[in-house]
Amino acid sequence: MSKQVILVTGASSGIGKLSALALATAGHTVYASMRGVTAKNVAKARELRDWSFARGLDLRVVELDVLSQASADAAVATIVAEQGQLDVVVHNAGHLVVGPTEAYTPEEITAVFDTNVLGAQRVNRAALPVLREQQRGLLLWIGSTTTRGGFPPFLGPYAAAKAAMDSLAVSMSWELARFGIETSIVVPGAFTSGTDHFADAGKPADDAKTAVYARYAGLMDRIGARLTALMPPEADPQAVADEVVRVVGLAHGQRPFRCVVDFMDDGAAAVTEVAERVREGFAERIGIADLLKPTLA
Repeated sequence: MSKQVILVTGASSGIGKLSALALATAGHTVYASMRGVTAKNVAKARELRDWSFARGLDLRVVELDVLSQASADAAVATIVAEQGQLDVVVHNAGHLVVGPTEAYTPEEITAVFDTNVLGAQRVNRAALPVLREQQRGLLLWIGSTTTRGGFPPFLGPYAAAKAAMDSLAVSMSWELARFGIETSIVVPGAFTSGTDHFADAGKPADDAKTAVYARYAGLMDRIGARLTALMPPEADPQAVADEVVRVVGLAHGQRPFRCVVDFMDDGAAAVTEVAERVREGFAERIGIADLLKPTLA
């Protein structure tokens, strides 16, 4: 495994934090990004720095607010100035929202898309000029089984945003292959413990519209209890971080396009198997099969 310079977005907690720690442990130079490293997240930033120093690893913290193009540009510029390169971008930053879809205003749904979709686009616009110049790199997207598997109600805006991000990743994979830039989508299933995903979930501000759905009261609690009961004891979001490390460690050009880490078996793995055959077959039929793998410089 060659040592690589890696940017992980949304690394203050959850899968982003676990991935940053695991990648640093594997010997990479990792920039764990988050917003407010000198304000709201100062304690989390200090914890990561202390962890790295105590172990003699190369995990650094960089300010990056995915809602700001200037912030994304500055973060990438800092990495390149310090390392002279950027090899991998892990698109992890995102925010879960839960509630009746009708209760969300268009503006609230726009905010969900701003974080979960446009945030990745801002980071891409900052990082891709560097990767294109190098003629090599990896965009590793943290997806969701909601895009292809079963998922419960009251996740509408979030599921729609993750599906949009997934489509963006697929589209860009074709467009970046001839620059030697690889795409992998790591797809986590649901986890009922080990992250703050649901604890920190947003809700619609329209309480009156939410109250209309009172006949569904307790449904999400019952679903959560059922998911917990179905979850095997070995289910741990660390498995997602471990898969990120595995994918990053593979030789350039040999990484899987999509891999599912789902202990619940919500159907995403089965759908993915079929969908990938269709995607590859369609590429063959229209004469772009060369874009299924990056052109190595």
